Amino acid sequence: MKSSEFEKLKTLRVQNGFTYQDMADKLGICKAFYWQIEHQNRRLSYPLAKKIAAIFDLKPDEIFYDETK
Repeated sequence: MKSSEFEKLKTLRVQNGFTYQDMADKLGICKAFYWQIEHQNRRLSYPLAKKIAAIFDLKPDEIFYDETK
């Protein structure tokens, strides 16, 4: 995944008024782990991508796949 997909994740988080901690709490992970995912310092598993997408009522591909490529 390229940075544009993770920019979309950040945009969604901010637009919905969620902090890193809010996202971590919703996902059942620590804040540092979530921060690392959003900043691409940690690899994102598909099950976690599904959980993240569900928070925004989206499918994982709608966040983590760029159709223009």
